[in-house]
Amino acid sequence: METHFALTFFGALFAIMNPFTNLPVFLSVTDGAPVAAQRRIALQTALYCAVLGAVFAVAGQQVLNFFGISVDDFRVAGGLVVLLIALNMLNGKDSSAHHGTDKEQAHFDAADSVAFYPLTFPILVGPGTITTLILFAQQVKGAGDMVAYGVVFGGITALLALVFWFAPVLGQHLSATMRVIMSRLMGMILAAIAMGMITAGLKVLLPGLG
Repeated sequence: METHFALTFFGALFAIMNPFTNLPVFLSVTDGAPVAAQRRIALQTALYCAVLGAVFAVAGQQVLNFFGISVDDFRVAGGLVVLLIALNMLNGKDSSAHHGTDKEQAHFDAADSVAFYPLTFPILVGPGTITTLILFAQQVKGAGDMVAYGVVFGGITALLALVFWFAPVLGQHLSATMRVIMSRLMGMILAAIAMGMITAGLKVLLPGLG
């Protein structure tokens, strides 16, 4: 159970937070900064992602309860959000939910701290990431799943820090073609996971479909 849970969670989270496809975004918002400053921002971004992600993982259920939303309602709605993000990835477009609208992007460079805004929120920890963290937290059954959840999330965060730390070097070797291929592949995986979220929720909300 833990292995299947960990692999599914990793696939969903990596597809959304993929540090390699987000590498050009990191380089663009830190353009002109010294390497030392870029690496400081990389560590800050990973720290913010870890803290913000942990908050949603722990308090997500309480937030849903406060608004009177069931897990299955959120599973369907969240699955639709994730599906839209996946379709944008498949079509080679940035999702405005994660990468911001054109108007928001125009103010990214003016932000006081690019590590939190826009890198952590909404690019890395946006609606799709939040949905994934909350829904998989609801699937934790026992200590094994809890450990798997923590290891996967911690591993993704550590990978973000590592990739962004070496961003100046990796940016020179990660071709546009490679980024396109990776984005399309992650989009397909994310779309399949999103459909699983939607159908699982609909089976509970509309038992006749089962």
